[in-house]
Amino acid sequence: MSNDKISLTESAARRVSAYLDSEGGAGLRLGVRRTGCSGWAYVVDLAGEVRDSDEIFEDRGIRIMVDREALPLLAGTCVDYVQQGLNHTFEFHNPNVTDE
Repeated sequence: MSNDKISLTESAARRVSAYLDSEGGAGLRLGVRRTGCSGWAYVVDLAGEVRDSDEIFEDRGIRIMVDREALPLLAGTCVDYVQQGLNHTFEFHNPNVTDE
């Protein structure tokens, strides 16, 4: 198994599957965007289609698309879906993060 793999916890896979069932799409799109001077933020969306620039992973029956330019920042990331009280959120366990 590659260290570059993008994976989902069972909770995240169930949530993404529910989104795909209701909204449709080719899978989950995961990316990053620059924020401020030196920061990055995760971008999560449903992928309407596979792009030529996508690297495609599959985990727990979910296709995950990551732009090849973003892959070095996301390689090895595990996406979790956490519910705490009324709050629901995706959390990212990224081995590439050195400071948050």
